Amino acid sequence: MLEAAAKLVKDKYEALNIGYGLSGESFQEAESSGQGGVVFALGLVMAFLVLAAQYESWSTPLAVMIGVPFGVLGAFFGLFVLHHPHDLYFDVGLLVVIGLEAKNAILMVEFAVEQRAAGRSIEEAAVEAGRERIRPILMTSFAFILGVAPLVASSGAGAAARHSLGIGVFFGMLVSTLLGVNIIPNLFIFVRKVSERMGARRVAAAAGLPATDASSTSGGED
Repeated sequence: MLEAAAKLVKDKYEALNIGYGLSGESFQEAESSGQGGVVFALGLVMAFLVLAAQYESWSTPLAVMIGVPFGVLGAFFGLFVLHHPHDLYFDVGLLVVIGLEAKNAILMVEFAVEQRAAGRSIEEAAVEAGRERIRPILMTSFAFILGVAPLVASSGAGAAARHSLGIGVFFGMLVSTLLGVNIIPNLFIFVRKVSERMGARRVAAAAGLPATDASSTSGGED
């Protein structure tokens, strides 16, 4: 919209020495444009550090964080399908999607970590986590998705802002929920196996044992 206004002023009024300028919230939005990527990146780093402190591991939070992009891709897919512009309200919706998607992943990963600590194999822990947590995840996620559906189809004053927020949250949560319940357990299996294998190698190197011997006595992770 700003580019169209600039072109209109240039084509029709430049000869009359008439220009345009931004002020107030429009000026601040223009000044801060392009910084959303940095903010999101810092937010992901902060979330990773908090999870690393909670699980006392550098590897387990990866199973949570790697699943976050699916919701973001789903939100942008909604913009593409509905031909809606990317604006500040959509970015706010992205934050909501990232938070809810991370919450769903944490529910599964935390339960899987507990099952692994109880002596189950990595695969058994992941399958049990998916089985036990799928119902609350689907209930809360679809309740939220249906709750924001009216924003996607809203009309009247301020409808554009509601559309941006609703599209991002609706499609982001829909994609992340449908994919996350299947992908997160598999991510946990992959990350945990790599982590425990690396931990076994470190134990073997410290004890002077073959890595295969240490892996049978150590379930340590990064």
